[in-house]
Order: sequence, then C-alpha cells, then structure tokens
Amino acid sequence: MFVTLTFIFLRIVAFILGISIVAGTFISALRTFVLPRSAPGFISRTVFIVVRFLFDLRLKTQQTFAARDRSLELYAPTTLIALLVAWLLCIQVGYMGMYWAVDIQFGYELFKISGSSLLTLGFTLVDNLPTTILVFSEATIGLILIAILISYLPTIYAAFSRREEAVTMLEVRAGSPPSAVEMIERYARLQRLPLLNDEIWTPWEVWFVNIEESHTSLAVLSFFRSPQPQRSWITAAGAVLDAASLVLAVVDIPRDTHADLCIRAGYLSLRYIATFFGIPYNANPSTHDPISVTRAEFDAALDRLAANNVPLKADREQAWRDFTGWRVNYDTVLIALAELVMAPSAPWSSDRQLQNAPSIVLRWRHGHKMIETHEWIPPSGI
Repeated sequence: MFVTLTFIFLRIVAFILGISIVAGTFISALRTFVLPRSAPGFISRTVFIVVRFLFDLRLKTQQTFAARDRSLELYAPTTLIALLVAWLLCIQVGYMGMYWAVDIQFGYELFKISGSSLLTLGFTLVDNLPTTILVFSEATIGLILIAILISYLPTIYAAFSRREEAVTMLEVRAGSPPSAVEMIERYARLQRLPLLNDEIWTPWEVWFVNIEESHTSLAVLSFFRSPQPQRSWITAAGAVLDAASLVLAVVDIPRDTHADLCIRAGYLSLRYIATFFGIPYNANPSTHDPISVTRAEFDAALDRLAANNVPLKADREQAWRDFTGWRVNYDTVLIALAELVMAPSAPWSSDRQLQNAPSIVLRWRHGHKMIETHEWIPPSGI
C-alpha cells in the first residue's frame, strides 16, 4: 500500500514539474518576442550568456579585430537559433514528465513520443485519451514557438535596417570611424553649421528613441553588427552625442536647444539599454565626476577646429566645464556598451576603457526597473 501511494505521489510530482517547465518555457517565449517591453526571462538570459561564453573562448585565440569581427557577426544569429532549440528541449523534457505520469512509459519511448509530437512528425501512436490530449497540446505549442520566431525575424531585421540607415548616412558627415570633431569640421567647411538641427539633432533624437525601444524589447539587436566592420551603432551614437556637446560648449554660433534635446534623448536611451543589460552607472552624476576624455584631448580637438576656421568661444575653461557637464551623463554607459558589443575603434568611445570600473558582464536584471535619472545641464540649457 505504501509503495502504491509513493508511486502515485511521484506521478503527481512528475506531472506538476512537467507542466511547470512547459508553462515557464512558453511564458519565456512570449516575454522575449511578443511582450512589447523589456522583460527577459531566465531561459533567454541563460542562452545569451552561454553562447557568449563559447564565442569568447574562440575570441581569445584571435589577435586582430578583423578576425574577431568575423566571428562575432555570427553571435546574434546563433543565439536566436540556440534560443529556439532551448525552448524546444525544455518543452520536450516537460512533456516527457507528463507522459510518464499519465502513461508510465520509460526511457526511449518517452523521448520518442515527446519528440514526435513536438516536431509534428506523428510516427509514434498513442492509444489513450490523456496521452492523446498531451500529444495534441505539445504539437500545438511546438508550432507556436516556431511560428513566433519566424514571424519575428522580419521585425528584427526591419528594426536593424532602420538603425543602420542612419549609421550609414552618418559616415558621409562624420567619417569612418565616426568622429565628432570631423563632423563639425565638415559642416563648418560647407557653411552648414546652422543646418545641424534639421540634418542631425532632430533626426537623431528620433533615432535614439527608436533605439531605446528596439534594443530593450529585442535585446539581440544590440549584437547585430553593421554590414561594414568599421561601423557600429554605439560608436555612431557616441559621435553624435559628442558633436552636440562640443557644439553647445565650444562652437560660437547661436544656441540651438534641439542639440540639448538630442543629448538628453541620447543618454536616456543608452542608460535604459545599459540598465537592461545590468551595466552599473551613476544615475546622479556630478559636474566634478571624471570622464574618459582628457583635458589634453579636448584642447587638441579645439586646436584642430580652430585650424579649420570653426568659430570657437574664447573661454576654454568654461567650454571644458560645459563639455564635461554634458559628457558625464553618457560617458560610462557609452564606453561600457561599446565594450559589451565589442565595437570597432572610434574616437572618444570604443578606443578607451573606463578607469577603475568593473568588467562588463553580459547579463540581464530579472524583473528590473528603470533607474531614476537626475542629470546635470549647463546653466544656459533647457
């Protein structure tokens, strides 16, 4: 009698565990691809970390950026396929537990029934109602998971295309790799500094808003590399933010508040993405906090601008204070994200590392909430 009750108890436990695994996996898929907000689950987080670890093992043997870039171009697509495989395996394991609970099959038979149902192959027959119901439900879930991934691939690539269109156009204005100083030089040489609002600040404010939405709800987009190895979405973002900061701080032209708005949209976007990946940063930066751009680099940039007849403000001390006041809002997250995605080298972003900062680890905060932001804005700002 005791043995019989124990066996019944084990079957109940197996069924509960199986249905819990299936439900958790299905919810993970919904949270990853259907829910329109940044809500990663344990399975997706684990798959991203494991695949990245395997890629990092290979990267350690490669000495040049070109070789590492060729390897990393497969990271995001590989992760998507691995994610689908992980979901399917979890579903299969969960249903194996439920099949055992209702039909007392063992070993290979359980594997064959679950695999045949999940992949809708139908080569294994069952002859009782409970098992038949489970077979139909497993086949339905398998089809839904595959359909979700297939239907979302066009969404992912549409967002990628919108992102890269602006990144590619920036190369015309800021060079390759993108440089804030070069952008300002070209606009001054072409006498188009008054057009920065229409051509850069306003379009890139919209771009930053789109990036925040797409790169947190579809996290894999952050790791899709640009078609050309010298381009990257994060170095392009850094060039635009630095250009806006330099124009506000040092260029002697009428103030355009659209540049303020572009910077604000930019650092908020990068902060939200950094929060999603669990990257630490100071949400309340001070004007006295250090930045990764040195005063010598700043003065060299101003000397270069002056040599190219860019009108500059006379007070360099105030210009440096204003520039650092803007840069401190996005300095940490910009460099950390550039390290995370292993961006190509670009001035003032991916060409440096944060001093005394912890190593960036690919991770998501489970059930995270956005950090309240209190940014510093120069006295003449918005």
